[in-house]
Amino acid sequence: MHDAIERAAPTRYPDAAVLALDPRFEKLVLPLAAVERVATGSRWAEGPVWFGDGRYLLWSDVPNDRIMRWDEVSQQTHVWRHASGHANGNSRDRQGRLITCEHLGRRVTRTEHDGRITVLADHYQGKRLNSPNDVVVKSDGSIWFTDPPFGIIGYYQGEKAEQELPAAIYRISPDGQEIRLMCDTVQGPNGLAFSPDERHLYVIESRSRPRNIVVLDVANDGVSLSPPRVLFDAGDGTPDGFRVDIEGNLWCGWGMGTAELDGVRVFSPQGELLGRIALPERCANLCFGGKHRNRLFMASCTSIYSLFVNTQGATAL
Repeated sequence: MHDAIERAAPTRYPDAAVLALDPRFEKLVLPLAAVERVATGSRWAEGPVWFGDGRYLLWSDVPNDRIMRWDEVSQQTHVWRHASGHANGNSRDRQGRLITCEHLGRRVTRTEHDGRITVLADHYQGKRLNSPNDVVVKSDGSIWFTDPPFGIIGYYQGEKAEQELPAAIYRISPDGQEIRLMCDTVQGPNGLAFSPDERHLYVIESRSRPRNIVVLDVANDGVSLSPPRVLFDAGDGTPDGFRVDIEGNLWCGWGMGTAELDGVRVFSPQGELLGRIALPERCANLCFGGKHRNRLFMASCTSIYSLFVNTQGATAL
């Protein structure tokens, strides 16, 4: 178990790391809140997910093959699960169970309340999935995940293996009986999130040049998708995982290139850049947590950072 991270008090409020690039961003942040590093010691932190009923955060340390836990009350961090299957993205279902994308098993799993692990998806039409990357649960209980080959291209975040299926976005039906390929035209699908009304699905296209965030409209049946269209391109940046607030703004993990790109960028539902949160490390993924879903947790290479904000995460998990 690690001691709580000692944090030097910021020199002044507001935090200079929180940068408004549009007046609308000023309404989303707090002048008396600053970025804090709450945990460190990971090799590549990913997939943060908040458990409000237990007041703790879980996240994946992908290369180290473990899931970590940070406790809000004790401020301490420890290994929650070792031999995690090189877990990456995480979410919770409508019963509060952990849903995890595993690179090593090339599967999506559910951790039951008693700790048992149930495999939800590992094949499609008789072929093995690639390496499920990120996952979100819709209000109807269906589970949507991306399946790029990143975890099978080498031995750092999984094990090298042959790709059997195209990179795609999948849906697991609420009863778990059907796995449906929803889209295989997004190049390197990575992070994904629904708009608050679930009428739009946003996906990071991480193998396009430049990298894009695309949007797919959800039909009235709640299942069918329109062809993807580009919401905005990332230019020199590298978006990864992201979540959406109650007003539909996209809070995107960002990095690569130069240090000036590292952190989080926030976009309106129309793809307009509103502001950024500068971090000393590239941010891979994030989630909203805390008692009121107003604390942003940012998984950034070796560390977890947090920032209280003046909005809330959308209720879609």
